[in-house]
Amino acid sequence: MACAANAVVTLHNGVKMPLLGLGVWQSPAGQATENAVKWALQAGYRHIDTAAIYKNEESVGAGLRASGVPREEVFITTKLWNTDQGYESTLAAFEQSREKLGVDYIDLYLIHWPRGKALIEQYGKMYLDTWRAFEKLYKEKKVRAIGVSNFNISHLEDVLAMCSVAPMVNQVELHPLNTQLELRRFCESKHIFVEAWSPLGQGHLLTSQVLMEIGQKYKKTAAQVILRWNLQNNLITIPKSIHKERIEENMRVFDFELCAEDMEKIDALNEDSRYGPSPEDADF
Repeated sequence: MACAANAVVTLHNGVKMPLLGLGVWQSPAGQATENAVKWALQAGYRHIDTAAIYKNEESVGAGLRASGVPREEVFITTKLWNTDQGYESTLAAFEQSREKLGVDYIDLYLIHWPRGKALIEQYGKMYLDTWRAFEKLYKEKKVRAIGVSNFNISHLEDVLAMCSVAPMVNQVELHPLNTQLELRRFCESKHIFVEAWSPLGQGHLLTSQVLMEIGQKYKKTAAQVILRWNLQNNLITIPKSIHKERIEENMRVFDFELCAEDMEKIDALNEDSRYGPSPEDADF
């Protein structure tokens, strides 16, 4: 149960990862992202999630340095983009990300997508060679943890069948309209933590009558209710904002607890609806 702002999960290799982080998807490179990271860290966040394709890793690094928070206190995640999959290209892309962030190591490195069926048919399961490179980076202590993003059960089974180091995290689209229960159960059985991207459904859930009514009960916003639902499900979650007030609001989710009835009401909103692409259909 998440009960404090410094709540963490312990990955299967013993590394502790903060449950709540700041996502910077679609945060423009430059001052906006630098400020968002600085404000988040000064507000108590200790987890920042970026990716090579976001084109803002340098700004994340600048925000980290501007915050005054020591590097070793911050958990930094970045992701390998699809066009860099493959053993050698993965190793090169990692170094580029590390240099842009301005850090000596990365806390969590993720394969951003497995790629869709059509691309796998054309190029093969490149994520398997990519995973071998991830294992090398991990064994060389250049990363503290390795994982995947947007992987379905079949993708995970492929990796688990060949790996010497199992994925520690699977970051997927997850929110009350897409609760991913089957995938969550599978990951739990394999000691893989699930992390939610787009936990607020790209903003679509903020006007949900059910969530707003629950929020009124606890004097919280719909966004805070959703984030609390994530935390009580032991889901790592990375809401995105570049606005100081919203960044701070998203942190105020550790001073209340949803009752079982309200958790069930939120669970019942599930429609298996996505706002992002399906891993099977991703054509990039």
